[in-house]
Amino acid sequence: MTTICFSHRSFLEHDTGLGHPENAERLRSIERALSRPDFSGLDRREAPRGTREQIRLIHTDRHIDYVLGAVPKLGFAYLDGDTVVSPGSGEAALHAVGAACAAVDAVFAKESTNAFCAVRPPGHHAEPDAAMGFCLFNNIAIAAEYARKHHGIERVAIMDFDVHHGNGTQRAFETNKDVLYASTHQFPWYPGTGRSGETGAGNMINVPLAAGSGSHEFRLAVADKILPAINRFTPELVLISAGFDAHRDDPLADLNLVEDDYAWVTSELVKLAKEHGRGRLVSVLEGGYNLEALGKSVAAHVRALMKS
Repeated sequence: MTTICFSHRSFLEHDTGLGHPENAERLRSIERALSRPDFSGLDRREAPRGTREQIRLIHTDRHIDYVLGAVPKLGFAYLDGDTVVSPGSGEAALHAVGAACAAVDAVFAKESTNAFCAVRPPGHHAEPDAAMGFCLFNNIAIAAEYARKHHGIERVAIMDFDVHHGNGTQRAFETNKDVLYASTHQFPWYPGTGRSGETGAGNMINVPLAAGSGSHEFRLAVADKILPAINRFTPELVLISAGFDAHRDDPLADLNLVEDDYAWVTSELVKLAKEHGRGRLVSVLEGGYNLEALGKSVAAHVRALMKS
């Protein structure tokens, strides 16, 4: 079985305006990277449109109505200083949710052991009742709860290696011992959460990294703290919030990871998914804002998934 890659043309229609770092060129850079001959074996699929029922697994009705109601017929609307919606944003957000849930369905149907969702807008900053940090709906959190509710499992582990802490994912599950959330991220940095003492119900594993940290610090944090925690948790499904903005060339932060770090952490998570969850793993794109670094990092990540 090969890796499934979910995407959708609507992701290119989510226009965030001139100069915004979270723009459609990010998806185009990924498409170019994954068009190389060594990715010819990818099972490429169109993401379905997500449903309100799926979104309600994490978000309030008030939030859903607010986000979809804010989408303008022309121009732009700002949900906060960084989070922009335009006429195509609602469809993009719905298909991003749909991609994550379809990927979960695919791995449970044994169509593949793993999947990568090349989506935008990203999701891990979106809280149950608030959009922020470029994020409208929390794709990875919805996928976790969708797997638990629709596929009869209990334990889901989420690893988030985006350079920014996934405050929305943490808030969604900080009292739910059946979902483990583990994150490496630059601290202090946006959004200001993710201190090591933020442990939730014992299910939040936050490993903040200082500005300037690179491969050594990242791999030590993952190997010493995160992988053992996930192993003890014995997840039936592993999810990845795959942000690539901790790369040394990314303009929005100050960590110094390289492509090999993403390949390494992906391979380690694949091993745990095989040991505890029959190989089931779903990765969903979050950040990454240097186009060349993003394309190369996603290629390294997907290549590691395909080797599993």
